[in-house]
Amino acid sequence: MSTIVLGAVAYDAKVVPIWEGIRAHFREVGVPMDFCLFSNYERQVEALLAGHVDVAWDTPLAHVRVRRRTGGASQSLGMRDTDRDFRAKVVVRKDAGVRTLADLHGRTLAVGSRDSTQARILPLHFLAQAGVDLARVRVLPFDTDLGKHGDTGTSELDVLAALRDGRAQAGAVGDLVWVTEQAAGRVDPARLEVLWTTPAFDHCMFDALPSFPQDRARAFWGALDAMKWDDPRHRRLLELEGLRRWVAPREEGYASLVAALDAQGGW
Repeated sequence: MSTIVLGAVAYDAKVVPIWEGIRAHFREVGVPMDFCLFSNYERQVEALLAGHVDVAWDTPLAHVRVRRRTGGASQSLGMRDTDRDFRAKVVVRKDAGVRTLADLHGRTLAVGSRDSTQARILPLHFLAQAGVDLARVRVLPFDTDLGKHGDTGTSELDVLAALRDGRAQAGAVGDLVWVTEQAAGRVDPARLEVLWTTPAFDHCMFDALPSFPQDRARAFWGALDAMKWDDPRHRRLLELEGLRRWVAPREEGYASLVAALDAQGGW
């Protein structure tokens, strides 16, 4: 079998040891794989569509764009267990008097970068669906690390900072950043609380073109599936990548993102 070339975005220094370790695992189970890193997801999507890489490790935004660009014919090869049923939080200052979603009218809502599914695109979409008139909300955006699709979490940290210093009364952040910041002791529960949790949506996906041979797609999934939490070598990589096991792909978890991009003109 020829080498499968995988594309990933270098959003953090840990990306290199993650993919070096996964490459070693793939080769150990007889699936030659190599990787190349991109500075942003737009470049990675174009490389996949041009055939320069065989597989792309895509954010939800990149995934649905690949699906759109291929007329829905792209192959979804696998995702993390933690990519299923992801959610975002609307966090508020306790002293702001925001007790219901209707109380957001006339207040300032901080949001993450415009390409962040979890900190801007879907929170705004779900809030509108829940009856919030966004025209009556002052949106404070933080377009940090554009091109990384919110992977760095930096814009979400900007949202939390705006809440702490009073620039905003409410803010949207993904579950992961909220839990991580709480665990690190950087959230004061006397000052901030969760007002609302969004409906569930799905996150990252391995994408391939329709032309990617089925035997190589099966081999790719087989190598992923062979990574086991109980194996210490695998666990180190799984922990770094934020999962316990790889799971089969599904598309229904992206329907809300597609609807949001249609409504917001975000394609």
